[in-house]
Amino acid sequence: MNTFYLALISLSMLVLSCSEDSTTSNTTSLKIGDEYQGGKIAYIFQPGDLGYVKGEVHGIIASPTDKLVSAHWGCYGANINYSLPIEGARGHWVGHGKQNTIAIVNACSEKGIAARICSDMVVNGYDDWFLPSIDELRKLYENREAIRTGYTGYPPDQRYWSCTEWEKSIAWHFSFYSGVASYSGYMGHKNASNLVRAIRYF
Repeated sequence: MNTFYLALISLSMLVLSCSEDSTTSNTTSLKIGDEYQGGKIAYIFQPGDLGYVKGEVHGIIASPTDKLVSAHWGCYGANINYSLPIEGARGHWVGHGKQNTIAIVNACSEKGIAARICSDMVVNGYDDWFLPSIDELRKLYENREAIRTGYTGYPPDQRYWSCTEWEKSIAWHFSFYSGVASYSGYMGHKNASNLVRAIRYF
């Protein structure tokens, strides 16, 4: 192989390396609170989370504002496709929000419910929003100061719906006043009104 082709290959490898380094640098510099892909980064996936990929940066983006003051969870008295081993909308971990929301929207025809509000959203060109699982809501609470800067929402005395069902008439909600997740009391009834905050994955 002559010197010209060796030089050309070396140059190509250098360009590719710089491109990869630039991409990696841009991604790894992301942090909680950054404005990114339609909202603010609320959480970076960690080992053990659904959606975690070693060597890559993925996580949760919170929508810029609460979509509405409040909404019902919906389908009071009906399980959402719950038949073991299928859990319907009962996944509660980080990474379960999207699949839970899809299950709720497909099974519950009621208009204006929390999951459908999120599913129908288009914000800053992104249309893949959903209602958080209860553990995802906990991450929003833990990082609430970073992601509320410059945005409205998270009044201290209010509860937010998760997409995690407890049973046919009850769903999990999270208090941003006390920092407690619960399904008990009237506010856990699916026909109660709680706040709605959409998220998406990146």
